[in-house]
Amino acid sequence: MIYGKARPERPMTLLWLQAGSCGGCTMSVLDNGAQGWPRELRSFGIDLLWHPSLSEESGVEAIAILDSVAAGETPLDILCIEGSILRGPSGTGLCNRLAGTGRTMLEWVRRLAPLAEYCVAVGTCASYGGIHAASPDPAEACGLQYEGTASGGALGGSYRSRSGMPVINVAGCAPHPGWIMETIAALKMGDFDERDLDRLGRPKFYAKTLAHHGCERNEYYEFKASAEKLSDLGCMMEHLGCKATQAVGDCNQRGWNGGGSCTHGGFSCIACTSPGFEETNGFLETPKIGGIPVGLPLDMPKAWFVALAALSKSATPERVRTNATSDRVIRAPKRTGNSSE
Repeated sequence: MIYGKARPERPMTLLWLQAGSCGGCTMSVLDNGAQGWPRELRSFGIDLLWHPSLSEESGVEAIAILDSVAAGETPLDILCIEGSILRGPSGTGLCNRLAGTGRTMLEWVRRLAPLAEYCVAVGTCASYGGIHAASPDPAEACGLQYEGTASGGALGGSYRSRSGMPVINVAGCAPHPGWIMETIAALKMGDFDERDLDRLGRPKFYAKTLAHHGCERNEYYEFKASAEKLSDLGCMMEHLGCKATQAVGDCNQRGWNGGGSCTHGGFSCIACTSPGFEETNGFLETPKIGGIPVGLPLDMPKAWFVALAALSKSATPERVRTNATSDRVIRAPKRTGNSSE
């Protein structure tokens, strides 16, 4: 593919399949666009061939669509897979069959992925294995091209779609609706190639920033004024397991449903865009060694963080210290002499 080359004017086709999934990624993408996701797809010139939750076709009609694609009679431009690929038991894939077809979802994915111009893993389950891959993983769950951080997965590390691209991992549990639709739109416009992916196959337009950026609790983070319980206003990194300084995503810079995010809602970031997040021990408690959080900011050496934390705590305004352990603002900013506290 030539980078930036416009796509043909004919509608692109998109097929969406659900593997081992809770349906949360579908619920997320339905929030995209004021006119509704199916209409937005049409406005971009994208023909939704079939979606198990949204399409009218079911039973033999749905199977006929899949068979037509598999036979090469219907061109497949974008294959979207939602959910983990369940390879169990013993690599047979029988944990997850596509009803009425006599085939496992593992077979369908391996059959259709080589026919697609682009293959998109929608959500962390399809990207890396996700929740279903948590130990002891009796279903042998994996992502399309990754098993956790290891290259491989259901399609193998060498897989490339017809465009020459690896699987595009729109990771998140669930991913922001904008991440999904903007990826699809970029593919339609021919403005996306392998250089637009990070080292784990995630689109850089959202993976080049941290969930921490834009967090409304950043003043508390800067002064290391920490919340002690979930209803507190302070930073949740030190005690409540927040991983926003380690997790990629622009979650706090673009609102969900008009304005929400995990930390905005008072809940710790669980780094759901990252492989292996499902193995976290105690999502709401920060593991520590010698009183120092184990999970430190991605781009900060431990010695720097310890020194900065000590300096910041010594300079914390009383207003910030007081409000950090309260569920509402107790002390408002007030100018005192040359001070703005």
